[in-house]
Amino acid sequence: MTADGHTALCVLGTGLIGGSLLRAATAAGRAAWGYNRSAPGVAAARASGFDVTGDLPAALGRATDSDALIVVAVPMPAVDPMLDAIATHAPDCGLTDVVSVKAPVAAAVRRFGLEQRYVGGHPMAGTSESGWQATDPELFRGAAWAVGVDAGTDPHTWTRVTRLALDCGSVAVPVIASEHDRAVARISHLPHVLAEALAVAGARGGDLALGLAAGSFRDGTRVAGTAPDLVRAICEPNSDALLAVLDETLTALTEARAALDTSTSLDDLTAAGYAARRRYETAERWEIGDIEPGAEGWLERLQEAGRAGGVITRL
Repeated sequence: MTADGHTALCVLGTGLIGGSLLRAATAAGRAAWGYNRSAPGVAAARASGFDVTGDLPAALGRATDSDALIVVAVPMPAVDPMLDAIATHAPDCGLTDVVSVKAPVAAAVRRFGLEQRYVGGHPMAGTSESGWQATDPELFRGAAWAVGVDAGTDPHTWTRVTRLALDCGSVAVPVIASEHDRAVARISHLPHVLAEALAVAGARGGDLALGLAAGSFRDGTRVAGTAPDLVRAICEPNSDALLAVLDETLTALTEARAALDTSTSLDDLTAAGYAARRRYETAERWEIGDIEPGAEGWLERLQEAGRAGGVITRL
C-alpha cells in the first residue's frame, strides 16, 4: 500500500491494454511496475520512463514484498504460464486480469490454486493497434470495466480491483463470469467476425468497390484492422458463446435474404436494427449504492444490479 492509500500494482504484459493500465495507474498515483517477455517491448516502456522488466520472477518478487495487486494482461493462450509463475513466486497476492473472456480464466486460476484471491476484470476498451507504442493512459476513461462477482468472491480483493477500475477513469460493472462471456460474444466478439467478413466482401469487389467505400464500410470494418492472431486470441476462447450468437445472426440474415428475394424488402431487419441501435444510444447508466462488500447478500445484490445496467462510480 502506498502512502496515499493506493494498492501497488504489478502488470504482467505491457501491450495495448496492460501498458495503458500501467500508464493510467501511474498517473493515478500508484506505485506500479510491469513485466514483458519481449525485449523490444521492455526497452520501449523503459524509454518512456516506466518501470518494466523482462525478469518475471523479479517482478513477482516485488509484488510479494509490497502486497501488490497482480494484473494478468496477456492473451488467453499465455495465461497458464503467467499463473504458473504467480503460483510459484507470488501465491498470496491479490490477483485480477484484463483478458476478454472470464470463465476460461477463472477455470485456469482454479487449476493453479489461486482462486481465493482472484477477481476477474475486463475493461471494455481498446483499439485496432497493439504494442507499447499504442498505449494511452486515457484509454479507459468513461469505459465499462467488468468486475467479477461470482460466488465465493473475496470482498477485499473485489474492492481493490474495483478501485483500480475507478482510478483508471472507468465505471465498474459487476458481472458473473459466464454471463460476461455471453454478453461480450454479442457486443465484442461477433463484431470482430462480422468486420472480417465485411472487409472480405468489400475487397472481393475490387478496386472500384474499395475506391467508392466511405464511412459505413470504414466504421464497419475498423476492428478488422486488428492483427489476426490477436483477434483469434480474443474470440476463440469464447467459442461456445460465439457459436450461439453466430447461429442467431445467421438466422436473421437468412430471413432477411428470403424477404429480399420474395418481396424485395428488408423491412423487418432494418426496423429491428434501428430500434436496437436506438436502445443502445438512449441507454442510461445508473449508480449502484448502499451495497457493502462482504455484507450478507452483497454478491447477489451486485449480480442483480449489474444485470439491470447498474454501475459503480465510487467506493
